Amino acid sequence: MDDLIAILRTDTFLIFLLCAVILLFIGFIIMVSKLSSINKKYKKFIKKLGNGKDIEEDLENYMYKVQRVEKQNAEIINSINDINTNLSKCIQKVGIVRYNAFKDTGSNLSFTLALLDEKNNGVVLNGIYSREMSNIYSKPVENGNSSYTLSNEEKQAIDKAIDSANVIRVK
Repeated sequence: MDDLIAILRTDTFLIFLLCAVILLFIGFIIMVSKLSSINKKYKKFIKKLGNGKDIEEDLENYMYKVQRVEKQNAEIINSINDINTNLSKCIQKVGIVRYNAFKDTGSNLSFTLALLDEKNNGVVLNGIYSREMSNIYSKPVENGNSSYTLSNEEKQAIDKAIDSANVIRVK
């Protein structure tokens, strides 16, 4: 061990170490110049590939646009989901039945109109026409039924509305 320490303290070893450092420094300078040369060739190639434009800049712009479109798509999907949620509460199903309420009037001037949402909730309107007057009555509808007694025409209008099922969803 003392021999190793004695060798490390000699001038020959220090000269050898100095030569190694100089060689490593020269190698470092050569590598930096080669890297610079490769970097220049890369930039020239990228400009040539982009027809005089910097293709790297074009790619960055493209990626920015893609991110913007993805954000807009997410906003559109959220809006569609909100619309679909609200749409289920809108009138989507309609059924109408025309009939003759009284034998002395003709032309089926009385009517029953059912207006229902996606879950078959809504209202049924019954317009009764006679020669002396015309009245309109309404009854609430929940799940295709009413808590009030329904006439045959009202039941028919509700059934027509349920069967129409014009529910549209955007996915």
